[in-house]
Amino acid sequence: MEYEIKPKEKFSLGLRELWQYKELFYFFTWRDVKVKYKQTTLGFAWVILQPFFMMVIFSLFFGKGLNIPSENIPYPLFVFSGLILWNVFSVGVTVAGNGMISNANIIKKIYFPRLIIPISSVLVSLFDFLMAFLIFIGMLIYYQFHINFINFLIYVPLGIIVTSVSTFGMGTLLAALNIKYRDFRYVIPFLVQALLFITPVIYPISILTNEWVKYIVALNPMYSAITLFRHGIIDVPVDMNLILISLLSSILCFIIGLYYFRKTENYFADLA
Repeated sequence: MEYEIKPKEKFSLGLRELWQYKELFYFFTWRDVKVKYKQTTLGFAWVILQPFFMMVIFSLFFGKGLNIPSENIPYPLFVFSGLILWNVFSVGVTVAGNGMISNANIIKKIYFPRLIIPISSVLVSLFDFLMAFLIFIGMLIYYQFHINFINFLIYVPLGIIVTSVSTFGMGTLLAALNIKYRDFRYVIPFLVQALLFITPVIYPISILTNEWVKYIVALNPMYSAITLFRHGIIDVPVDMNLILISLLSSILCFIIGLYYFRKTENYFADLA
């Protein structure tokens, strides 16, 4: 008699099964965090230094050199508010996209819900975010920037949630594609790098004069995440049409990524 262990539903997070293997979230997340900074002199300080140095570079070349507007806040603060969310997305997508291949030995040996790997990748990127967020709070104090605490408590968490959903959706899709089509290991870093420049991290969308270009930028799921996050700090009106387009893009990315991942995960052990 043969038994086949597989998900009961293709389009499902399988929350009950994920809860049964909840200890693995800690194992994979903490393992990836330790491996990431193992044998580095500065260790976890790189979590802070990477976005900080990027902020300095962008501030010098784009803020002072090109005089890019920053919605009436100091340009370093404007850039850093986008970079810390962008790092969640870029790190999460990169780690999740390569997660099935890097964990091939474990996948072939034992059964566990495969979704744990991309979810853990998102948790690793959120760990980096929490460390960098402390610096962001310090910058708000340094610049003596007054914020609306109600907006801060509403929109900042909302921006983080949208970022996590977008990262998970894109990460699961690329993870499933990468394990079958190994060309995607070259596509992932290029995709992440290209998306940075069509995401309003270093510039506000208000500098774009062409309406069609704005809608193209809004198709990026990270547009709504960063805009909502900044709206918790900067009390300026936002274009809700663009926000809704980006939110729909994020939800669609989540659905497609989850569906394709669950549809193909039965073959991961054979292809890894």
